[in-house]
Amino acid sequence: MGTYSTLVQQQAASANVSIPYMSRRSPVYSTKGMVACSQPLAAQAGLRVLQAGGNAADAAVAVAAALSVTEPCCTGIGGDAFALFYSAEQRKVHCLQGNGAAPAGLSLEAVRAAGITGSELPPRHALTVSVPGAAALWEEAVQRWGSGSSNLADVLAPAIELAEGGFPVGPVASFEWQRGAECIRQAGGPGARALTTEEGSGPKPGQVWRNADLAATFRRLAEHGAAKGFYSGSVAEAVVAAVQSRGGVLSLDDLAAHRTAAVEPISTQYKGQVVWEVPPPTAGIVTLMALNILEAHGKQQQPAHPQPAGSSSSPVNFGEPKAAQWTAEQLHLSIEACRLAFADALTWVADPCVHEQPLQQLMCAERAAQRYQQPAGLSPAPPCQQASPRHTRVVVDGEGNAASFIQSTYMGFGTGIVPEGCGFSLQNRCHGFNLDPGHPNSLAPRKRPYHTIMPGMVTDQQGQLVAAFGCMGGFMQPQGHLQLLFNLFELGLDPQAALDMPRFCIDRIDSSVGPASVCESHLLLEEGLDGSAVQGLQDRGHSVQLRGGFGRLVFGKGQIIARDAGSGVLCGGSDPRGDGCVLAL
Repeated sequence: MGTYSTLVQQQAASANVSIPYMSRRSPVYSTKGMVACSQPLAAQAGLRVLQAGGNAADAAVAVAAALSVTEPCCTGIGGDAFALFYSAEQRKVHCLQGNGAAPAGLSLEAVRAAGITGSELPPRHALTVSVPGAAALWEEAVQRWGSGSSNLADVLAPAIELAEGGFPVGPVASFEWQRGAECIRQAGGPGARALTTEEGSGPKPGQVWRNADLAATFRRLAEHGAAKGFYSGSVAEAVVAAVQSRGGVLSLDDLAAHRTAAVEPISTQYKGQVVWEVPPPTAGIVTLMALNILEAHGKQQQPAHPQPAGSSSSPVNFGEPKAAQWTAEQLHLSIEACRLAFADALTWVADPCVHEQPLQQLMCAERAAQRYQQPAGLSPAPPCQQASPRHTRVVVDGEGNAASFIQSTYMGFGTGIVPEGCGFSLQNRCHGFNLDPGHPNSLAPRKRPYHTIMPGMVTDQQGQLVAAFGCMGGFMQPQGHLQLLFNLFELGLDPQAALDMPRFCIDRIDSSVGPASVCESHLLLEEGLDGSAVQGLQDRGHSVQLRGGFGRLVFGKGQIIARDAGSGVLCGGSDPRGDGCVLAL
């Protein structure tokens, strides 16, 4: 009685206005620049670079470095990175692949000689360390796409300050940190103390954390560049020593040979928009194939929702209140589309420098129609691996340039190996190889494994930016991309509401096993999905498990910034499953 919410309802009723708004918070608006990521202090790092005259690429690298400090369980300079950059001047999407190769000394014969007899590399073994590609990509992105007013030292400065001065750890980051600290304890070594407490755990929520070793690593990178400051010299020597002392084979020559690759992104059309992803060996093609299957099925030819009266020219809803939920049929069709796309990807996707990728055949309309002629008769999805930590961030500047970046150490803290004096852990990406010598994704020296991380971008038919987006979370990522795009362009939700919408996750896909994964199969559904839709999935034969609380992390953490081409207005959202936010100029 007399509460604020009651007053609002009374005022709405008197004005004959319904409030069907489902989002947990409002989207953020701006015209001069915007940063969305999973950690507020990292978002501030990006905003600071924008304020100093940097562009979206400069700011995205600043955010990436800051996240390496504030959320090291999920991301870091010891892992890989991928980036999409939209040039407003060129109306073109560019792509960089920062994924490192397996060591030259890592072969199937070497694996068997090490006593490993199973079908996959042990997930935390030192043999799973591939060349970390993030540092080289950061430098390449600033040099190739940056404003020219900021250099690498400028964009790394906020992260260095955070590492040296300390920062309070967020609650979700603390949960993931404490959960992942066990692998650092198991790996041991003098470097471990940089990422764990005296008790060998992670920091508590609100605890101030410093990482002087990582600050020193960033200073070397800023001063000497990637080639001399990371891939050779004292950092490289510490990395190699840490890996080889634990039975790995990574060498200084492996590090020195690394290069970032500039490649053409791949795309498909969905709901009249052009969706862009990073090409193989990443999982970006999974989203595109799944979208093609949905389009081919013909259940949703065009967005059913009309453009709201007086709205912008953008195909994205910029905040018009809208109530929407997935139906059981929509969920089932999308789940089966993801299942089919994963089956194709885990059969074919591998390092394109070693195995030619049949992209046209996999992504053509004829194959999509063939794959989904009778979806209602399909059985539920096969098993799929739980989401692994990594981080996505999106930035759009005042000129309309956009960057969608993602980086990861794969599983939480990767191998858990922390090189002495460096302040970061090393990824375990070679665990993604298949040990079947006849498989395209089979392990081989200097080969790049199947990769889960994937940034996303959307443009219209004229090449104008519609949205930069991403959704971290291992094999959840293609599923997350599909769901965010469905929420935006089919359900007509604004970016924040699209991120807030409960999700599904097909559990336990594994690239090291391939399409024949035979683990226990079940479908994870986030609490909050419509009850009738959940029942409808069960009626269709899906084995369902509901997840809430910190269990929601399996559904990934996404970020979206949309742009209206007519007005230049930006509209951003940040995933409520993380500690993050959207900050705007």
